[in-house]
This record gives sequence, C-alpha cells and structure tokens, in this order.
Amino acid sequence: MNFPFNIIGCGLLALTATAALSGAPVMRLEATAETQTVSFISWDTEGGDRLKQNLLRSPITHCTATVDHDGGFSLTLTAAELHLPFDPRVTSTCIIPARWNDDGSFELPAIINAPDFGAMTLTPVNGAPITGRFEGSRKDKIADIILHGAAGTALAFKPLILAAPAGLKDSSLWPQARRGWLNIIQPTSQWGEQGRPFSAPPGMLGNNVISDPASCSLWFYADQALFIPVPAPGVSLMPLVRRTIEYWLDTKMLRDAAGHETGELICYWNFANFLDANAGPLIAAWDYVEATEDRTWLAKKITRLELVADFLIRRDVDNDGLIEATQSGNLHTLKQPNRSCAWWDALNCGHKDAYTNALIYRAFRCLADLEKQLHRDAQAQIYSARADRLKAAYFKTLYNEQTGLLAWWRSADGQLHDYASPTTCGLAISYGLVPADRARDMLDRLWLKIAAVKFTRFDLGVPPMLTPVLPGDYLQPGFGAPQRSDGTDTFGTYMNAGITAGQVLHFIDAHYAIGAPERGDQLLSAMLGRQQQGGFQNGVTDSARQGIDWTNWDGKPTGYEGYLADSFRFLQAVLLREPALRAKLYRPMQP
Repeated sequence: MNFPFNIIGCGLLALTATAALSGAPVMRLEATAETQTVSFISWDTEGGDRLKQNLLRSPITHCTATVDHDGGFSLTLTAAELHLPFDPRVTSTCIIPARWNDDGSFELPAIINAPDFGAMTLTPVNGAPITGRFEGSRKDKIADIILHGAAGTALAFKPLILAAPAGLKDSSLWPQARRGWLNIIQPTSQWGEQGRPFSAPPGMLGNNVISDPASCSLWFYADQALFIPVPAPGVSLMPLVRRTIEYWLDTKMLRDAAGHETGELICYWNFANFLDANAGPLIAAWDYVEATEDRTWLAKKITRLELVADFLIRRDVDNDGLIEATQSGNLHTLKQPNRSCAWWDALNCGHKDAYTNALIYRAFRCLADLEKQLHRDAQAQIYSARADRLKAAYFKTLYNEQTGLLAWWRSADGQLHDYASPTTCGLAISYGLVPADRARDMLDRLWLKIAAVKFTRFDLGVPPMLTPVLPGDYLQPGFGAPQRSDGTDTFGTYMNAGITAGQVLHFIDAHYAIGAPERGDQLLSAMLGRQQQGGFQNGVTDSARQGIDWTNWDGKPTGYEGYLADSFRFLQAVLLREPALRAKLYRPMQP
C-alpha cells in the first residue's frame, strides 16, 4: 500500500505516513540529512495512535533516511556499523532474524517487532550481506540492534501484516489479534556476565529482551510459533525454537555427585526442582518437529529428550502414576531462597501438583508421538503408558468433593490446597484430565464463584485463584506474601490472585473443549479489547509493583517485568475456538 508523506522543513526530514484507509499501517520518521541522524521512529501497523511515542532511546547516527514508494522506509549506512538503539522502557522491541549463528550474531532478512506497535520486515536492498548483534543491559534498560555492512548499503523497513494462520475458518477476530501475535516471541539480547546464571545469551526465547530465559515457559512460545511458523518471507520462528530447546537440553542439565547427567533441567538462573522445567522443552520439541518435520534433528536429540522424561518418571516416588515434586507442599515450608515446583514459583505448590502434572501428561503424550515418528514403537509405548497412568490418577487424587473443583495441589501430609482456581481447573479440562460429565459442572461452579467474589474486570482476564492464599502457602518473605492469617491483606497482588493474561488461556479454552463457547468468547472478546489498547504491558520496568504484566482486580500494576512475553499467549484462544485448530495443537492427546 502506498502512503502519502509530508516533507516539512529545510534540513529536517519529517515523514508521517497517514493511512489511506482506516486500519492501514501508519509510520512516523524524523531525520536530519546534514547530520546523518534519525531522531524519531514510530509506526502502527493497524493504523492506531502509537505514532506519538518514539521507539528510539537515542538518535540513530551514520545513516540517511528515504521514503519508499511501497509504504516503507530505508536507512542507508554511511559507516560500516549501524546502531538501532530501541528503548525497552517504551516497548520490548526485538529482532527475529533468518538465522542466529553459533557466535551469537545473526543474519538478515529479519523481522523487527515493536510489541503493540507492530512488526516491520528488515531486508538489505539488492541482497547486500548484513550481519548483526543484539546487545543489552538489564540494569541500564538498553537493547541495541547493531548491524554490520558496507557503507552505502541500504536497509528496507516495510510493515508486516500477519496473514491469518492456515486453517482458520472464522477470521473475524484475527484483526484484533495479529498486531500482538508476535509479542510472545522475544529473543533475548546478550546481557549480563555470560558465565553467571543472572544473564542471557543472545537469541534465546525469554521473558523480554533484557530478562531471563526460563525452560518452564518455553512451551508457551513454541505453541504459538506452531500456528504461524513462517511469519515473513525468509524468516521462520522454528530455528529460534530449536536453538532455545538446545540451550536447555545441552547446557542446562544438572549432574550428580559423580558427574553424571541426571536429566533434570534448570528452570531459570540456577534454580532447580521445577517439574515444568522438564515438561516445557519436551512439549516445545514436539511443536518444533510438528512444524518442520525435521526428524533428522529429532533422531539426534531423542536420547536427550528421553533422559529429560525419564527424570520425571523417577519422580513418581510412590508409584501411583502422578509425578511428585521434591517440595512437600505442606503449609509453612516455602521459605527464601527456595522456590516451588512450577512457573508459579511464589506459590507453595508441591508434592502432587495439578498444574505441573497436567503439563507432564501432555509432555509424555508428545514424546510418545515423537518416538512413533522415528518408528521407536517400544519407547513410544513406555511414554504412552506413563501418560495413561498419570491420567488415571490425576482426577481422583486432586478432585475436592466438597467444592466440586480440583485442588491446586495435594501436599505430602495429605491435605488438599484448593484455591478455587480457574487456571488449574481450566488447564486440566483443556487437556482432557477431567471427566466430561464433571467438566461442565466445574466451570459452572467457577463462574458462580467469580460472581460471588464480585470480580468484573474481564478485560484483564480472570484471577488464577478466587480465594486468598494463606500465608503458609506463599513464599515467605516474598513479593505479594500475605501476613494476615486469612491471606486477605495482599489478595489480588501477584500470585495471591493477581492477574496475568497468559495464564487465562486455558480457562478460556476449557469452554471450547466442552463445546460451550459462549462464556469463553465473552472473556476473550473483553481481553482482545484491552490488547488493542496495549493494556497488557507497559514496557520493561524490572521493578516490583510497577509492571503491568500482573495487575490487581482494578487493573493497577502489581508485577515487576512490565513486559512479560507469556502474557500474549492468551491470543491463541482466537484459534482454539475452532475444533480443527485445537486438534492440531493437541494432536498427541487426541483419543
């Protein structure tokens, strides 16, 4: 699409692209030819109002800017190196290149995604060779894309409007989701001391561009990548997924006292004892192979994937089929510097945990399917049987007869810790772990509880639990930790019923799983409205109670990242509304 531009001033080139049609991409670029600088860049690929915010932290130098007739712009290098100093405090702008090299450099073409502003393709004009680095600082809030090429090389930026995923029949909601779809794909910049756990290498899928990779979250990103594996010509998301899987499998596995690999993966930093740290990469490996049919890679990695799964099997310490966490889950046992067994690391979940066992069930099904693809039928049967045993034990162990809901966990002392959780109940229903005749009743009970606690801010999502977490079931001391005996003093803060959008996905999907979509659609519609306004992130804050990645029930920030890639996985619900696309994602769990 062609944009009309206005060129204003003598030395200043002020370019404002205004949409010829409502909803078409718009762009703003301010450059000074005499000093070879660009002081302002912004765009909105959906024709919204994002142009008032500058995406740059400081001016781009050593380049000249020109407007292209096909709706983009070009930067021409006047030196051998070009710094694009994006400001992560505005939004977590990242680069998604065609290739990451072993030394951490990358190669074009690429996508530059400015979350909630939209994505631009980045290609060298006339195929000139360009390489780059992605460097940042978590402390200083810096994330710089640094490009290397010959002086005189031009780089073309063009708006990317994501096509609807293949197989989506009802595309009516896709325009509300497409600008945010890639927000979940956040390759890290290189930051921190690379030999220390508090750091990130370049090009790993993580929380944001200057935050942590976490193995427990890897499946979030891989699931979303599966639906649109090639978002732009020459740029596939799946090598990035593979690179991140290999990072965890090959460099973050623990060893025992004798130096032998145990199969247990680190979750983040140097924290172990997370069950979903192992489940996440197994699910992501299935996503990768399903999207690429790369069975050559699978054959090379299958023994390591088995090692990861077999660690989980050994954690069935009482041989009942469920995988027990190292943590007991007993009241008053989660104390600093420890963490729980799951992504919900400030919650005292442990022993027989509903969230992680649901993921492990799916991971076993995924690995069994991968084994079948390699014609390893005996191994496939092992993991299928483990999934069957887990499913047989799951509901009867975790169902609370008194509430008609699943407890979040059953602790080692036998107690059920039931916090009326849309998150864990929704996940279990989505994965078929709740009998069909109980699933509908369970959702009805949750909606009655939502009404009883007077929660109405469905644009935020829904809280992960609907009753306050007791002090003994929260990390002490910890961010959001309650002190009152009933947990009400921090109710609605962080993991004591604060809301984070990504974890709402499975509650929405549970309604589609049982064939009763109306309430799921209503919740999804409210959240899509907020997403259109950029309401699920406020840039990288890295400051407690400042990040809008978690909010209280009034929508005030109670998080710390500010930008959390996980938040945007709720957009998958736009696709999971359709049975064929649910079947695509959950194929290994189909009867």
